Amino acid sequence: MIEGVKVKKIVKHCDDRGFFAELIRDDEQELLSRFGQASWSTSYPGVIKAFHYHEKQDDLWFFPFGNAQVVLYDLREDALTKGQTDVYYMGEENPIMLLIPKGVAHGYRVLGQKPATIIYFTTESYKAHEPDEKRIPWNDSKINFDWKTKNR
Repeated sequence: MIEGVKVKKIVKHCDDRGFFAELIRDDEQELLSRFGQASWSTSYPGVIKAFHYHEKQDDLWFFPFGNAQVVLYDLREDALTKGQTDVYYMGEENPIMLLIPKGVAHGYRVLGQKPATIIYFTTESYKAHEPDEKRIPWNDSKINFDWKTKNR
């Protein structure tokens, strides 16, 4: 696992009315050291949204609907895991929260035949005049990630 990345399994409390689950609490500073913003986005089947990274903020991702293949690549010069790639399968089939530290490039591909919705929390608010978002192409040769589904 890339240094500083954290995973929290979501516990669903189910009964005949539906379910309840906590995503993040104010006493979980190990997941989100500071609250900056909460955001919500939907992507359509097959879409790849990759890659980008931040210099100032951490991201905490959750996919409540649909499923996604999430890819992380450690860009940090001082990290023990520099150059490491991690893959996580998140969404309805695997409800987890994923903490992505600043300096770790990240992106995802929507899996299956329905859209995927992501809710994410950041440690900084978005500043349109000075965005903390650096882009890397989805097919970057340094990261060299194969986004194709492997038939097994």
